Amino acid sequence: MRRRLWLVKLRGLAKETNVAAIKLKNEAGRFGLGSFKALGGAYAISRLLLNQLNAGRETPVGLDFLLSDKGRALNSKVILCTATDGNHGRSVAWGAQMFGCNCVIFIHEHVSEGRENAIAAYGARVVRVAGNYDDSVREAKTTAAREGWTVISDTSYEGYRDIPLDVMAGYAVMVCEAIDQWGSANLPTHVFLQTGVGAMAAAVAVQLQEAYGDDCPKIILVDPINAACFYDSLKHGTPTVTLGGLETVMAGLACGEISDLAWDILYEGVDAVVAIDDDAAKNVMRVLAAGNTLDAPMVAGESGASGLAAFLALAHDDAARTALGITAESRLLFFSTEGATDPEIYQAIVGKAPQQIAEGA
Repeated sequence: MRRRLWLVKLRGLAKETNVAAIKLKNEAGRFGLGSFKALGGAYAISRLLLNQLNAGRETPVGLDFLLSDKGRALNSKVILCTATDGNHGRSVAWGAQMFGCNCVIFIHEHVSEGRENAIAAYGARVVRVAGNYDDSVREAKTTAAREGWTVISDTSYEGYRDIPLDVMAGYAVMVCEAIDQWGSANLPTHVFLQTGVGAMAAAVAVQLQEAYGDDCPKIILVDPINAACFYDSLKHGTPTVTLGGLETVMAGLACGEISDLAWDILYEGVDAVVAIDDDAAKNVMRVLAAGNTLDAPMVAGESGASGLAAFLALAHDDAARTALGITAESRLLFFSTEGATDPEIYQAIVGKAPQQIAEGA
């Protein structure tokens, strides 16, 4: 598993796109859940439960107690909920099961049956609601307020910031690993970050800025063209809701409303934003799956490698490269944040099952 979580050097792809280096953090093997989201939801749950259990205690308890039979019995009184396109809900359901909580996950009408089943496999009750992701967020928030449940989300809004901050702190583990694995020589010059509500991109940006200071790479955000909430917001200089059905194969990024916390961090900290279509996302999945003479085949999901998809879409566009300052000396960092989280969808796009790709690697 550690090998799959390593920072992968894509020497062949760097040569094909005329840059000095491409390195990609592959999160497909994270805790067996298939995505980086496992770092956030479960960590935020542990923080919430420990804060509750330690309130008024003279001797605080720790994670061992949280996982003990006695701790789990106390946790069984807690009901957690969240809205999801798939990966975050799986992480929350996994964390709730681990710590003995009850859990309700809200999904919208476009979430695949495969992702729904993957969430339910961890014992959560899954509720499907009409509309898009933003509608499921509102349903989770409204229901939680009415029923006295606790929302575990990386989407922050007015009056709801502490738990999203904990989720983002969990995501920071992935970034710190990448920084450590990159090393201190020939630092990255550019990082492409897929957005969604922006929590992952914000967590990465903060860690890169702290680690590299004035040498921080240029930060380029990537939106699906049909759910371009950061593109629209940065264009207008204020958080802007992207309307419509938000239909895109990049299911984990199909959001029309950005996180308040992410906006506060990213508004002044990014250099550009790129919007890509579904064909670009599908193309990068096939490119990584095929490999080349220098790069082993790799499994990446529809949302996971969309940062790399954006670069491949503009790699041979001289005007775009010039605008972003990308030259033959550039060193690019990417985060492949998920594997084949719905194997049927993956196979339909790539033409092979994810197991076949992994075996080929």
